[in-house]
Amino acid sequence: MVRKFLYFIAFCIVLVIIAGFVLTIWSKELTELAFTPKGDFVAQDPLAGNAYEDPAMWISRPGNSSSDPARWRPDSLPKNEAPARSAVFFVHPTSYLARDAWNAPLDDESANSGAELFVRGLASPFNRSIEIWAPRYRQAAVGAFLASGENTTNAFDLAYNDLAQAFDYFIATTGKDVPIVLAGHSQGALHLKRLLAEKVAGTPLADRVVAAYIAGWPVSMERDLPAMGLPACATDSQSGCVLSWQSYAEPADAEQLFDAYERGPTLDGKPLTKADTLCTNPILGTVGGEAPASDNLGTLVPNGNFTGGEIVVGAVPARCGEDNLLLIGDPPEMGNAVLPGNNYHVYDIPLFWMNVRQDFAKREAGWLKTHGGAAPSAPATAEAQ
Repeated sequence: MVRKFLYFIAFCIVLVIIAGFVLTIWSKELTELAFTPKGDFVAQDPLAGNAYEDPAMWISRPGNSSSDPARWRPDSLPKNEAPARSAVFFVHPTSYLARDAWNAPLDDESANSGAELFVRGLASPFNRSIEIWAPRYRQAAVGAFLASGENTTNAFDLAYNDLAQAFDYFIATTGKDVPIVLAGHSQGALHLKRLLAEKVAGTPLADRVVAAYIAGWPVSMERDLPAMGLPACATDSQSGCVLSWQSYAEPADAEQLFDAYERGPTLDGKPLTKADTLCTNPILGTVGGEAPASDNLGTLVPNGNFTGGEIVVGAVPARCGEDNLLLIGDPPEMGNAVLPGNNYHVYDIPLFWMNVRQDFAKREAGWLKTHGGAAPSAPATAEAQ
C-alpha cells in the first residue's frame, strides 16, 4: 500500500502540471521536453480477439475478489442499499506518466497501480450495481496530451481500439435487456465520447443507456451530442442522456483550458468553444443552475495516504458559470492534486460522490419506469458470474 501511495503522489504531481489538457506552469517547450514520449509512436498489434475473456484484463468485473477497487465503500454508507439493476462500464483516466512509449504497456506496474486507485475513488459511486466492468487498456501516455500530430492520433486510436474491444465483450456478456451506464473521467471520458458515437448511437444499445457520465472532459452541445446520439440530461430523473462537468474553485483561472479547446477537436472535427460546452450541475442533475453546499449530499475527502476517505456532507456548492465551468466556491481542502487556476479536475467525481450515487439511482428508476420496470435477464455467459 505504501508503494501504491507513492505512485499516486507521483502522478498527482504531474497532473498538477498537466490537468488532462495542456495546462502548464512552465514554458510549453520545457513541458514537452519533460513529458512527451521519446521517439515516434511504434505500431502495435491489436489485442487477441478473446483478450477480454481473461479476468486479468479487467480492474473490476463480476466475480472479482473482495479486493476489487470499485467495491470500496465509505464506512458511513448504509448496509441495506438496494442493488442496482444496471451494468456499469467505467473507463479510468490517465495513470501512465513515463516517456518510454506513447501507450502504457499492459504490465506496467506503476500505471496499473494508479488505475486501480482511480477506479477505487471514481467508479465506487456506482457500486450499487452488481456488475461494474472497468477494463485495463493501453492508455495514451500523459505526454500525449502535450503534443499534436500523428503520434498523438495514433496513441489515442490504440487506446480507443482496446476499449472498443472491451465494450464489445461487456455488451456480449450482459443480458440483452439489462440497462447500461457508461462512466469515465478525463482520458476515459474522451474515449467514451467516441465509443458512444461509434458503438451506441443509432443502434438498439442507445435505448438501454441509463446515463453517460462524461466527467472531466468537455462535451460540445452542438458538435458532440448529435454524434453521440443522446441529449444532455435536462432533469434529475431523465434517462438516456449525458452528464458532463469540469470543476473549478473560485476565483477560477481557466485561460489555459480555453486555449486548449482550440487544439482539441470535437467529434465533428471542429474546435470546441466554451460557450457551447455542456455544464451539468451534479448536485441538481440538470444543465446549469445553482445549488448551495447544504444540498451536497456528500463529498469524498481522501485520507492522508489515499487508502480511503470520509464522506463530508455540505462541503461544497455548485453552479455553472458564464463560461460553462462548474464553480464550487472557495477552494476546499481535498489534498495535494489541485491543478493550476483552482482547477479541481482530479476531484470532479469525489466532490459530488453521494450526489452522483443518488443521480445514478434516480436515472435508473426513470429508465425502469419508462421500460415497464422489467427485471433484466441473467448475463449471457458464465464468465460474468
